[in-house]
Amino acid sequence: MAKILGIIGSPNKQGNTALLVREVLKTAEAQGSETKILCLADFQLSPCNGCRSCLETGKCMIKDDIEELFTEMLQADGIVIGSPVYFGGVTAQVKTFIDRVGYLNKARGREAFRRKIGGCVVVGRHSGLLNTYIQILLFLLDARMIIPGTRWVLGRGFKNGDVEKDSEGISLARELGYEINNLANLTKPLRT
Repeated sequence: MAKILGIIGSPNKQGNTALLVREVLKTAEAQGSETKILCLADFQLSPCNGCRSCLETGKCMIKDDIEELFTEMLQADGIVIGSPVYFGGVTAQVKTFIDRVGYLNKARGREAFRRKIGGCVVVGRHSGLLNTYIQILLFLLDARMIIPGTRWVLGRGFKNGDVEKDSEGISLARELGYEINNLANLTKPLRT
């Protein structure tokens, strides 16, 4: 059985991004996967200060919750990261998460997430959807994750609950959940 981790990068823990990430996980869970959701807003994360000491020691000198998040990711077979569009890109929480996890992964040989399945969920009103999606996608690829061949999960919404009216966005989230579940189970022997 695969373990799929959903990471909500919105400061609004019950907003549109959370709805779509949960939709991905519900589909994976319905197929037998174990799922877990983490909201970055629940963690203390400081921005990377660029000291690069992690590249020498393999540890981050900043004392916050990054190791807990890194460990949760290590335990997962699949990871879905969701962000709303904030001024054409990911939220500050997601950017901090990407920078910190990315550097730790690099410092530890860039093997921690190799062959895990990665997925992106983005919610926005009009503009910035693809840019935000690509920011997350590039992080997943740099971490050497496998990306399912699905259409982009781009939800349309601004006010809480708007994405529930976006039938295409909901359908795409379900498709991503299905594909992540299947790939995570098929590739599990590659991660052991």
